[in-house]
Amino acid sequence: MAKSQFLDAPPDGDAITAYDEAHHDAYWRLLDADAEKADWKEVVRLIFEIDPEVETARAKHMHDSHLARARWMTQIGYRKLL
Repeated sequence: MAKSQFLDAPPDGDAITAYDEAHHDAYWRLLDADAEKADWKEVVRLIFEIDPEVETARAKHMHDSHLARARWMTQIGYRKLL
């Protein structure tokens, strides 16, 4: 996926959004990388295709906010699909 397809932060709230549906594969990749204790900078390069050395604050925010949304999807959001 190209970086232009990602917002700096996913929409939040208590409903699954079209953005969540469009990016569920990125959420899984983030969760897998987190479980493997991968370096967040490498994860950002691979998933969001941005350089964390050039845009450190933005890259960290994108990583953390999307990872948080991915966790929400696995803990709460999935129930909304049932």
